[in-house]
Amino acid sequence: MTERVSGTPGRRALLGAAVLSTAALGLAGTAQAQAADRGRGGHGSLRDLPVPTVIGHRGASGYRPEHTLGSYQLALDLGAHIVEQDLVPTKDGHLVCRHENDITATTDVADHPEFAGRKATKRIDGVSYTGWFTEDFTLAELKTLRATERIPGNRPDNTLYDGRWTVPTFEEVLRWADQEGRKRGKPVWLYVETKHPTYFRSLGLGLEEPLARLLRRYGRDRKNSPLILQSFEPSSVQRLARLVDTPRIVLLSGPTTRPWDFVESGDPRTVADLVKPAGLKWIASYAQGIGPTLDLVIPKDAAGRLTTPTTLVKDAHARGLLLHPYTLRNENSFLPADFRRGSDPNAYGDVFGAAAAYFATGIDGVFSDHPDTALLAAADFAGR
Repeated sequence: MTERVSGTPGRRALLGAAVLSTAALGLAGTAQAQAADRGRGGHGSLRDLPVPTVIGHRGASGYRPEHTLGSYQLALDLGAHIVEQDLVPTKDGHLVCRHENDITATTDVADHPEFAGRKATKRIDGVSYTGWFTEDFTLAELKTLRATERIPGNRPDNTLYDGRWTVPTFEEVLRWADQEGRKRGKPVWLYVETKHPTYFRSLGLGLEEPLARLLRRYGRDRKNSPLILQSFEPSSVQRLARLVDTPRIVLLSGPTTRPWDFVESGDPRTVADLVKPAGLKWIASYAQGIGPTLDLVIPKDAAGRLTTPTTLVKDAHARGLLLHPYTLRNENSFLPADFRRGSDPNAYGDVFGAAAAYFATGIDGVFSDHPDTALLAAADFAGR
């Protein structure tokens, strides 16, 4: 309140009001900035994440069609610490969230006669696919499609949601994460994968540069941003490291496989080489962690049962690398044989027992299609 003298404010009162107003504006601006920062992130670290970290694999894909805003929202609502997106481009260069650029099984594109002529056979990373591909559609065309359950035979209940959501752009997901972060008062962590980056670069649709632009636009390009970048191609992770400071993970498939960029460049190393101490040291020079298959942590025998854990967790931790293996699922068909229950491959098995075995190795987190189950398993483990 400004005191009035003789009906008009004096110069000192005016100056005082100006100072107070400026201070109030500054405080309001600071509060707004802090609120925005809570939504976008900028405060946090990989090391601040709960251990074990539960990552909603393609959202809550055990319950909703994968890579939809419905799947992402449910993963967050169930308590997932991080929600994952896989990125592929459209013909006009927009980044959209799909596990693969082949959208035959994850959209209703086959029901659209206007796109019948887009069906094609392509060779991607050495494998031939026939179907419809995101790089042959503009974003406007892609938005006329609706998302569907990818594996209806395993998850028939998820087909209830077929047609409910469109294919989201990554920018839409960033806006969603900011909005949810503001509502919750803390950042929403995202885990973002570049899919087939060498293939798309050969088409003139490189993923890393448009991804980096979006990260900078939404304030997720810093070392302490609540977002992790990942790729099965080390060169994509290295390229991203030159563009942004966002944390990075190298994904690792089976031990005899080679990253596709290695195949293209003639690098003879396999994943088995990359999980050796020298390979892990090389990865640690540009990344903060690895995302191995669960089989690289605990191999299975010929009958599909778990055997003895490898030294990967110890070796990776010795080089300062986090481990976020993939993928924990509830259904028998996806579990080690010793944790399956009954004869129905789609019935739930002893996922808690399997999770306990994996957590006991010292992994830092796990990707899960059923984040609520993984969170219960993580709580069980932490309470031991």
